[in-house]
Amino acid sequence: MTDMNIIDTIGKTPLVRVNRVLTPEAKANNVRVLIKLEMQNPGGSVKDRIAKSMLEDAERSGTLQPGMTVVEYTSGNTGIGIAMLCAAKGYKCIIVMPQLPPFEERYIVCRMFGAEVHLTAPAMGMPGLKSYTEDLVEKNKDYFLVNQFYNEANPSIHYTTTGPEIWEQSGEKVDYFVTGVGTGGTATGTGKYLCEKNPDCKVICVEPTESRVHVGAAHTPHTILGIGAGIPTNFLTQLAPGQPFVEGSRGHISEFLSASSSESIEWATKLAQMEGIMVGPSSGATFKVAMDLAGRPETKDKTIVVIAASHGIRYTAHPLWKDMKQEAKAALPKPPNMSKEEGMLFWDSSKD
Repeated sequence: MTDMNIIDTIGKTPLVRVNRVLTPEAKANNVRVLIKLEMQNPGGSVKDRIAKSMLEDAERSGTLQPGMTVVEYTSGNTGIGIAMLCAAKGYKCIIVMPQLPPFEERYIVCRMFGAEVHLTAPAMGMPGLKSYTEDLVEKNKDYFLVNQFYNEANPSIHYTTTGPEIWEQSGEKVDYFVTGVGTGGTATGTGKYLCEKNPDCKVICVEPTESRVHVGAAHTPHTILGIGAGIPTNFLTQLAPGQPFVEGSRGHISEFLSASSSESIEWATKLAQMEGIMVGPSSGATFKVAMDLAGRPETKDKTIVVIAASHGIRYTAHPLWKDMKQEAKAALPKPPNMSKEEGMLFWDSSKD
């Protein structure tokens, strides 16, 4: 018998060691690589943590009250987390996303949780999402804007939960912490905690090779959903106010490294097929960077912790699944072949 509800299951995700997928260089260096399985949150991603934190912080302050409508602009996973929390708490919810084909699952899931979904012009990018949402909230006084990119309850929940969980689960040994840059909340909060526990810990932020804005490069289109919004994030900006984004360290962030769209798919696929860990493209990107680090001489005998932000099953409309979807289309024709005269076996994936 239990008194827990779905919200109470957020957090305390497993930290697991991987072996088979490691590069020869990582194995030669005897690097211990651990993955934090954030896809095991009930909404399927690390963003469940901040959704809970931001809504409950607003409830405590009185900013969010019964009868109000919760609104957020998002690349998807935060929207799903917020939609789930709103369903559990009884709030109306509006999620604002760009109108792009890879967002199909996010649209469907948010709608299934009962949220309204507004889709904006993709060419307007993140600034367009932000502007539309702020205008919407300005015109409706009973709307509450979550504002994940600026809400301090975002990094704070990672400082109080994600960081301590990783430190305990790793046996209090974390030499490198690798995470993607979406809002910058995970890197800011978790990274701060781990650096306090181990001042020699290196915090590595990952962004798309096509959009390295945190080292001063230009943004270009990419397919790594959840990271690389194309603008420097507020939380990472505040680590060194007034300083330009260039190569090197920033506050407690040691390095900003990158993976390309194709590399993110390659490594997400390897994790699924060699470790049984199905992750999304941003997790493929962070793991690719972890493998780059694991090949450096200075990482010999070190522990690298990688955030796996979301589950791969959420990306069936993404190029990550392109080859498998094409195969499945051929394997499962519509309408099905109902013949009884053509033998028993109609398809063998190892041969066809």
